Amino acid sequence: MDTPKFKPFIRQTISHARQWEWIPPDLQEAVQVVSHVLPFRTNEYVLDHLIDWNNIPDDPIYRLTFPHRDMLAPDDYARLKELVLGKADQPALVELVRRIRLRMNPHPAGQMTHNVPRVNDAPLKGLQHKYKETVLFFPSSGQTCHAYCTFCFRWPQFVGMDDMKFDAKESHELAAYLRMHPEVTDVLITGGDPLIMNTRSLEAYIEPLLAPDLAHIQNIRIGTKSVAYWPQRFVSDRDADDLLRLFERVVKAGKNMAIMGHYNHAVELRQEIAQQAVKRIVGTGATLRMQGPLIRHINEDPASWAELWQTGVRLGAIPYYMFVERDTGPREYFQLPLARAHAIFQAAYQMVSGLSRTVRGPSMSAFPGKVVIDGIATIGGEKVFALQFLQARNADWVRKPFYAKFDPQATWMDELKPAFGKEKFFFEEEGGSRSEYGAEPPGSRKVIPLLSARADSSAPAAGCDSHSAA
Repeated sequence: MDTPKFKPFIRQTISHARQWEWIPPDLQEAVQVVSHVLPFRTNEYVLDHLIDWNNIPDDPIYRLTFPHRDMLAPDDYARLKELVLGKADQPALVELVRRIRLRMNPHPAGQMTHNVPRVNDAPLKGLQHKYKETVLFFPSSGQTCHAYCTFCFRWPQFVGMDDMKFDAKESHELAAYLRMHPEVTDVLITGGDPLIMNTRSLEAYIEPLLAPDLAHIQNIRIGTKSVAYWPQRFVSDRDADDLLRLFERVVKAGKNMAIMGHYNHAVELRQEIAQQAVKRIVGTGATLRMQGPLIRHINEDPASWAELWQTGVRLGAIPYYMFVERDTGPREYFQLPLARAHAIFQAAYQMVSGLSRTVRGPSMSAFPGKVVIDGIATIGGEKVFALQFLQARNADWVRKPFYAKFDPQATWMDELKPAFGKEKFFFEEEGGSRSEYGAEPPGSRKVIPLLSARADSSAPAAGCDSHSAA
């Protein structure tokens, strides 16, 4: 039997896919126009097995992977369409695309201003260190994906915005940084998708983390969407077995090999090969944790979430996070009110047994940390959101409950106001901020200076202000 080979499609080649002629002209136009602003890439597996072509454009995986005109403001779309179809004024097209992108908050939650560590007053390209225990590493050869999600909060990585791109050419700076920071227990290798790399390249990044002098690194994580978009990576790719042997080596070295699998809809785990991939991963001794954001138009059905978690648990995976869609990219198209997000999570949570209730959410990966909506309650006659930090720039904030006024329209942290007549949330009183803009309104961008990384553990952690822990 022929082994399927990975074949991607982008804006310039999607018309070669047999499904292209099934797409109505107005939807074809939207793909060609909007993909000048947002990244577009899909593959034969997604086209052949995940999309119901009788249900486009409403099919969730179609909306997840194909750009739509409503992802842009009407005036922007009209002007962009004129320039794209006219093919006359290339400089004007480039400038319009640049302006639209910059209005889309391309580095949310302080990724570039507060999360990048520095050594000897120089930034470490390809690293982020927001929380004390965890460092993110972006290998340069892993800065693409088997297919792109239209909501992806790392979209600037893929559209040529080089000044907003995280990528590291080699791993020696990562190892050197980790030796300076014994408080770090977790390394998350992310992208893009590190599993777009062949196993030999991935091994070159992981091998240094197994050195005896990095014994404080307990968990090596890989963030990947390949479990859904190209499960052949673990089953039938030429070096799939080598990849699984690499996972086994990490486990044998005494580390936890954690695959952070990005799933957005139950259909992604209904395919036999996708289920086989899960079984092969967990068979190595690695763990597979399931996470993904709640997205309007894609996965608002609680039953889909319940099916996803239940199927994962049956196969040996661990439900981990339901996120709130981040405040970047075409957020107006995808965002849901926090009240509705909580209702969807609660309904899905009620459908599953305790084994699936390892999942946490809905969680906002906001500037100060991961904020979970624990519930909606009435306290002292006031209706409130009950909130807490699951992770935070300052470790003292973790698991400390706090309350916001109930707002049925609020979609993100910076739209919430403190409850009970308070002017600030507790972490703002302690010098923190609910957004990367501090006291400034979200529309006014400013450059926030970074602190140098310090070798001594008593100094403020790299890549954050003096009130934070990375």
